Amino acid sequence: MIDSHTHLGACRKPAEVLVRDAATAGVRRIVTVGTDPDSCADALTTAVGFPEVYAAIGCHPNNAELLDEDHLRRDARHARCVAVGETGLDYYRDRSPRDAQQRAFEFQISLARETGKALVIHTRDAADDTLRTLHSQAQDLRVMLHCFSMPERLDECLEAGWWISFAGNVTYRANEELANAVERVPSERLLVETDAPYLAPQSRRGKPNEPAFVRETAEFVAARRGTSYAELEASVGASAAALFNW
Repeated sequence: MIDSHTHLGACRKPAEVLVRDAATAGVRRIVTVGTDPDSCADALTTAVGFPEVYAAIGCHPNNAELLDEDHLRRDARHARCVAVGETGLDYYRDRSPRDAQQRAFEFQISLARETGKALVIHTRDAADDTLRTLHSQAQDLRVMLHCFSMPERLDECLEAGWWISFAGNVTYRANEELANAVERVPSERLLVETDAPYLAPQSRRGKPNEPAFVRETAEFVAARRGTSYAELEASVGASAAALFNW
């Protein structure tokens, strides 16, 4: 299985333990995500140190005022970087001014195009503006909607050809609409993730998440889709390879 989005540097355990435990659980590849200059540097260092780990380099919307275009451009060109982001818009916390979020978002779209790498999207309480920006500026890019939380917009996202990644919250009993969306995503656009240390799946809810636990989310997704775990693992592997170009 593949954990398509995690934050190894934010987890309590050291990277070597997280990677080892993930491998024991059958997780073959991990994408660890930077959200500011320091975490981007850490993600690249970890990706260089472990062959199973790749980096995504970005400026999270909550950190939009920390955007350093030259730094991001340099990091995004690194051989171990497979994606730009996470980027997007977050109106839930509004930790950065919305105009700064939009500027950072648009820069990272252009950077993904410049480098030929995937674009990883975070959106929270900002679906209209996020999707409007993607439709107008990212039509030719490989786009992943991380921690997908817009089941009411699923058809629109699938029509655009974007990848849909489900995190541990899809397993929560109150998220039936999101679980229903799992059943409708084509296998070539389906991914699973942990977003560790956040959003642990149902059996570990409220506890720190880690890449090994993506297996529980994947088992839930396989059951909802009426397929075997092995079949899901194969399709997720192919989907991730097409997105991240590894």
